[in-house]
Amino acid sequence: MFFILLDEFQRYADMSMVLKNIVDHHPNIKIYVSGSSSLAISTRIQESLAGRKRIVPIYPLTFREFLHFKYRDDLIDQMDRLGALQSDRCPQLVPELYDKLRDFLLFGGYPEVALAGSVEEKRQILTSIFDLYVRKELVDYLQIQKIRHVKTMIQSLAVNHGQAVKYNQLGQIAGLDDKTLKNYLEILKETYLILVQPPWFRNKNLEIVKMPKIYFLDNGVRNYFINNFNPPEQRDDTPFLFEGFVLTELLKNGEPASSLKYWRTKNREEVDVILDHGPQVIPIEVKYKQRLSSSDFRGLRAFKKKYPHAGRPYLINLASNISQREVSLLLPFSLLPENMRGGSNDH
Repeated sequence: MFFILLDEFQRYADMSMVLKNIVDHHPNIKIYVSGSSSLAISTRIQESLAGRKRIVPIYPLTFREFLHFKYRDDLIDQMDRLGALQSDRCPQLVPELYDKLRDFLLFGGYPEVALAGSVEEKRQILTSIFDLYVRKELVDYLQIQKIRHVKTMIQSLAVNHGQAVKYNQLGQIAGLDDKTLKNYLEILKETYLILVQPPWFRNKNLEIVKMPKIYFLDNGVRNYFINNFNPPEQRDDTPFLFEGFVLTELLKNGEPASSLKYWRTKNREEVDVILDHGPQVIPIEVKYKQRLSSSDFRGLRAFKKKYPHAGRPYLINLASNISQREVSLLLPFSLLPENMRGGSNDH
């Protein structure tokens, strides 16, 4: 058995045909190809390698991988032990773990950023990542002429990270018509810059059905666009950073993007995440706080009242001072899809 490993193969127009011939005529050769332009890759391999390939998206690091890159496997062990514990003393038990979580919320999970030392070095790397993204994805491959408009759109999305988007308002800000705007948003989604979270609904008269919430796939990139790397305790948008962290951790750990939705009624009852698994849906609330109050469960209770056959609700928070019989509490270190499959036991 022989192995071929190729990087940036999408730069060569005829490479996919070469790969096809190798696959068809040399069963003893296994090929791994990678590249940074996901749109170019998917377009070319769809055309010539149908039935011969498996596509694996490579996301930024999960928090567990981030700790491993930091040579802190000791904190991974602590994280696993905390997974079964729900106490308001958790941040005091392993303060370094929570410090690393704050760092991850600010600078995200790009490997080079994770390995960087100073804040200034992290900023420079994030700048180069965006410059490379614009040059490779938007200009070279897509030949987008309205780069200034796209940058304005991205800036607006960054400011409103995690908030419901009205297309007409975003289009007015960016100077783009609705059709062009939606096309560019799809490009940002397909190039793994943003995660689009559509609303989940069953009653069009009472529930939001159109406005998606948009999160950046990496908090570091998002914070770069708004030029804000202040600590979580010194900013107003930390709850949205934490929501984005939860969503993207679920995505990186195997939850399909198509199943990540949110629920909101026209009376402003809301649940941050709905895992839509077809016949079963699982409501999840996200709170960046240590001490919970009864009001934090209001959205979950409203959802369960309207949809009593839904899966068991979950609330993800930093720690907890109370217990809930009807809601399972999870720390942000247990964000594996298999931990949220409608189980019946509290954590």
